[in-house]
Amino acid sequence: MKTNTIQNVFRIILGAFMTFAGIGHLTFQRDEFLAQVPRWLPTDPAFMDFVVLSSGVVEITLGVLMIFLTKHKAKVGIALAVFYILIFPGNISQYTNGIDAFGLDTDQKRLIRLFFQPILVIWALWSTAGWNYLKLKLNTKL
Repeated sequence: MKTNTIQNVFRIILGAFMTFAGIGHLTFQRDEFLAQVPRWLPTDPAFMDFVVLSSGVVEITLGVLMIFLTKHKAKVGIALAVFYILIFPGNISQYTNGIDAFGLDTDQKRLIRLFFQPILVIWALWSTAGWNYLKLKLNTKL
């Protein structure tokens, strides 16, 4: 799938952001990311830490792939969009349980944050031509 220069720049920015966030999961923001683990999952500290660490590894992997795996960028963009959808319950949990993290210390801030997740999904699909790839695959199956 072809992408233009602007899409490529935004793809690389998103990949760098994901890589940085993934590193944060493993190191300096580990406690903050624990606040994102949905409270309907087991709250055993070891399990919650595993969720944070494993999601960090996934974020680093997807971030690096966004930057360097240009031949399959549409598939990586789709995978990243799916990842954003899968982690969205953590954001909802933070809002519904009133958990402070990342400077989100009011219900209003936590609510506003929920509206940014769809933007990340769109960013991942647009910057990698994932939209076009999905449309092409859907049209060939019809």
